[in-house]
Amino acid sequence: MRKKMIKLPLSWFEGEDVVQIARSLIGKIIRTEFDGQVTSGRISETEAYAGVTDKASHAYGGRRTNRTRVMYCRGGVSYVYLCYGIHHLFNIVTNREDIPHAVLIRGMIPLEGEQIIRQRLGKPERVPASVLARGPGLVSRGLGIRTMHTGMPLLDQISIWDDGFEPREIQVTPRIGIDYAAEHKDLPYRFVLVD
Repeated sequence: MRKKMIKLPLSWFEGEDVVQIARSLIGKIIRTEFDGQVTSGRISETEAYAGVTDKASHAYGGRRTNRTRVMYCRGGVSYVYLCYGIHHLFNIVTNREDIPHAVLIRGMIPLEGEQIIRQRLGKPERVPASVLARGPGLVSRGLGIRTMHTGMPLLDQISIWDDGFEPREIQVTPRIGIDYAAEHKDLPYRFVLVD
């Protein structure tokens, strides 16, 4: 029997171990409400980025730019950046203030508002829900998340929920598309819900 839906408090994201948080987010629900349209999905893929010591992180070596400034906030806010000038990628800032850890949400399985998600993605009914938002750009687009939402606390318009779902199996792999990160490209920081 599943317990009732509980919105994760901001303090949940303040843990020190970004890799454990990335793993724990598998199976949680990401929910958005913009302009009266509610959409949500079960998180099916994440990647951890461990701040100043992680060569794959935007904050590696203590970099602080206008874009990455939000990574240094206290955990529980969104970090949304533009990739290749096209894709809005949604990350959750974790840890304490001035420790720039973040988790990239790479995939989700739609729950609420599937038709809205399909419309935003331009995907027909024949595309199975399980693969509809597989990829970080598709997650953000399907949920209506854009760079203007960066720095937003995960409380209202964007929030993370726990409905008691327990993943039976989580695959652990290196992260994707970070060949520039030298030896850090092989760190087992990617988590995938095995359906």
